[in-house]
Amino acid sequence: MKKLRTMLMRHRRFLGPAALVLAVAAIFWVVNSPSIVGVSASARELPIYSVQRDNKAVSLTFDAAWGNEQTQTLIDILNKYNIKATFFLVGQWVDKYPQSVKALADAGMEIGNHSDSHPHMAKLSEKQIIDQVSLCSGKIESLTGGEVKLFRCPYGEYDDEVIRSIRNMGVYPIQWDVDSMDWKDLSAEDIYKRVTSKVTGGSIVLFHNAGKNTPEALPQIIEYLISEGYEIVPVSELLLTGEYDVDNTGRMVPKQDS
Repeated sequence: MKKLRTMLMRHRRFLGPAALVLAVAAIFWVVNSPSIVGVSASARELPIYSVQRDNKAVSLTFDAAWGNEQTQTLIDILNKYNIKATFFLVGQWVDKYPQSVKALADAGMEIGNHSDSHPHMAKLSEKQIIDQVSLCSGKIESLTGGEVKLFRCPYGEYDDEVIRSIRNMGVYPIQWDVDSMDWKDLSAEDIYKRVTSKVTGGSIVLFHNAGKNTPEALPQIIEYLISEGYEIVPVSELLLTGEYDVDNTGRMVPKQDS
């Protein structure tokens, strides 16, 4: 990758402005795309984007960092269909809405860690990373009495040190392979189309508890998944048991004997 950058700098005077922009964008995509990190950096540490499953199991996940107006509505919808989802909570959100944390736990929803203050984790030291995870988990556990074993990086941003530090804490770093984009205030129809066109067995679907049209889209998505034979489970039940690897697409797979 360094050689590619060097070559670009050497020949930048031969490139027009548009070509230079496209070349820089291509480098950024190569560095950050999980589907090709095995080529560019085979030792790169990746979170779990999806899981290799023999059955059509999927997980619905919700990030909670700011608003809270729709949390109870989402709980009610999930309860109606007897669905258990995973909610990733920011510690500062937990401070503001402890009753909602308890409501999630009482409803049997799985609760994961989304950091304490929603920082850019890749900019933190190892100690700061550990503190962000520990502080948030402590707040959740004090309210629910349950152990927190899942972590999702704010903004979906991470580097090797972030993922390695989280795993060393005995926590699973969880990403997603289906993004509803509900945070962009897409219509319920567009959210439905995005999710149903991309979901597959082992998928982890990303929603937000404050998505404007998420409550309207969610029942349709659940009914589609059920009609297509999907089993909707919390992330901890989607994950494989025993030893595992994460391939170069971020998919959790059974560990292969070397």
